[in-house]
Amino acid sequence: MKPMNEMSLSFLSCSANESFARATVAAFAAQLDPTVGEISDIKTAVSEAVTNCIIHAYRDVIGVIYISVKIFENGKITIRIRDKGCGIEDVEKAKEPLYSTGGEERAGLGFMVMESFMDRMKVTSKVGKGTVVVLQKQIERRQAKSANG
Repeated sequence: MKPMNEMSLSFLSCSANESFARATVAAFAAQLDPTVGEISDIKTAVSEAVTNCIIHAYRDVIGVIYISVKIFENGKITIRIRDKGCGIEDVEKAKEPLYSTGGEERAGLGFMVMESFMDRMKVTSKVGKGTVVVLQKQIERRQAKSANG
């Protein structure tokens, strides 16, 4: 299915850019007329994915984070977040609750949070090459209210 609209952006892996990414994706998704809850779910999942890039992928260096978003006529939104960082050795292990490579201050719940707020999440990674997280959500299409009530 061909997207009805799409956008992409890239930015440095600075923590200040996490809120930029969240707000930008939410603003783009707004054209699907999501509920407050749906937009909140999207913002939370994007925040987690971008934070993972900042904390884990680029650890002690600044790298580039790439986001592409596609929206479809049927109300589906697909968000792809990619880095060219260190990669994940064992994706299934990384998806386990409480597992983290970010030190004791990290909760290790990022992938679980992304999965719980989105309809679908796919993670692919190559050590030394980077990671791609693809998030999908179906926005419920609400019937337009008639002029007569």
